[in-house]
Amino acid sequence: MSRRRPALLIRPELDDRALHSTLEELRPGRQLHGLGAGRTRPPWEPAADLLAETGPDWDRRVHRVAVLARALPASVSERWAAARPGDGDALVLRAWARSVRAAGEGRGAVAEAERACLRAAESCPRDPTPWLALLELLHSLAVPAHEAVPVWSEAVTRAPWHRTAYHQLLRYLSPRGHGTVADMLDFAAQTAARAPYGSPLALLPVAARVELVAHRQRQTPLGADGHWHEPRAAEEVTAALSDWFEIAAAPHAEVVTDLNLLAFALIRSRRPAQAGAVFGRIGPYMTPQPWGLLPDPERTFLYWRDRFGR
Repeated sequence: MSRRRPALLIRPELDDRALHSTLEELRPGRQLHGLGAGRTRPPWEPAADLLAETGPDWDRRVHRVAVLARALPASVSERWAAARPGDGDALVLRAWARSVRAAGEGRGAVAEAERACLRAAESCPRDPTPWLALLELLHSLAVPAHEAVPVWSEAVTRAPWHRTAYHQLLRYLSPRGHGTVADMLDFAAQTAARAPYGSPLALLPVAARVELVAHRQRQTPLGADGHWHEPRAAEEVTAALSDWFEIAAAPHAEVVTDLNLLAFALIRSRRPAQAGAVFGRIGPYMTPQPWGLLPDPERTFLYWRDRFGR
């Protein structure tokens, strides 16, 4: 009898079950159709409970705040901050929520978002999250990279080797962002060389190569995949396997994203047999990127996972 494969799950919360439960509880349909009708619980309280439980786990806190800020109506964080003006969690979520919306709402919204980030940073002086919210705002406004780096430095001073912080700056330095190929590749290589052994930042050069291929693909679709067959690409993927995947590294909030990145790189580098163990750890959690660089990404993901995953 053939083994049944798990269903495909594509969701921003990845494999974070507590975050998924919070988002489910906050879905407008649940509120309107009455799971909890008659209760006086404020609509923002599930988010408050989740972030209180997260505590100073900065890695998971940033992931959860970023997902909540995009998934929830803006009114949730605004009402929470209004109800509890001194609550650091409320201020941080409001800052990120304003940052992701400000660019499309005009100059006044941008100024309010910047003030919200600085107010959150003042309220939570040890927390890198407000600074990464501000970096998100600067990216959306196409602020030059040299002006964004000091903001990024504030975050990594508070949380050295913070995975999301480095990926945010990589996106900033990407030619698809506000930098150059040379800046991006140099930053990725230097970070991976200096990062502690077992850090997921061993994958940063692989992430940079995905960005490079995406950039070249946008310019000249034919031949962009040749970047996967360069000797340096093989070294980057091998280092990601040996320095992160194959050791007993502690799990982190976006491990599913990194596993998808590594599986994709192995497939594009024509090393599908090595991808099997990676797909085995991914399970049902596919991320839209980098698979979205390929035609029919879901079908492609399932083909390779079901052929080699174990």
